[in-house]
Amino acid sequence: MAGTPRPNSPNGRKSRDKVRQLRDRLGAAAKLSPGRRFHALYDRIHRDVLWAAWQRVRSNRGAAGVDGETLAAVEVYGVERLLGELQRDLHEGTYRPAPVLRRYIPKRDGGERPLGIPTVRDRVVQQATKIVLEPIFEADFLPCSFGYRPGRSATDALEVIRKAFISGHTQALELDITDFFG
Repeated sequence: MAGTPRPNSPNGRKSRDKVRQLRDRLGAAAKLSPGRRFHALYDRIHRDVLWAAWQRVRSNRGAAGVDGETLAAVEVYGVERLLGELQRDLHEGTYRPAPVLRRYIPKRDGGERPLGIPTVRDRVVQQATKIVLEPIFEADFLPCSFGYRPGRSATDALEVIRKAFISGHTQALELDITDFFG
C-alpha cells in the first residue's frame, strides 16, 4: 500500500529520538557558546532527519511544484529511494533546488498575493534544513519574539502584553513589515 512504511523505514520511536537528540545537542551547544560557528551542517541531514522532514511535508499536503510531482507520485516512486537520493546529493554537494511554481491568490481588497510552490523534493530539503537550523537560531532569539517560532503563537504574545499592562506598562508597539523587503 502506498505510504505504508516498509520495515527499513526510519519511522519509529528510535528515529524520532535520534532527531530530538540531535536538535537538543545543537540547541545546547548554541546556548553554551553564543558566538560559536557551526560547520558541516549538511552532515547533520541524515536519514532520520530526512524521514522526519518527509513526514512533515506529507502531513502538510500541498500542491505539486514545477515538476508536477505529487506526494502520491513520490510514494509510488519510493519514499526511501527519494530520501536516499536527496541525502546523497546533499552530502556530495550536488543538490540544486528547482524553480518555484508561481501562483497568485486573490486578496480581500481585490489584489493578489504571490505564492511560491516548491517541488516536493525541495520541500523535504527545506524541512530537513529547518529541523537542523531551528534549534541553533532559537538559542539566540529573545523571549519577547513570537513570530514564526515553534511553540509560540499570537495568543502567547497577547498574554505577555496583557500581563505587561496589568503590571503598569501603558504602551505597546505593533509593527507590520508588509512589503518591507520589496
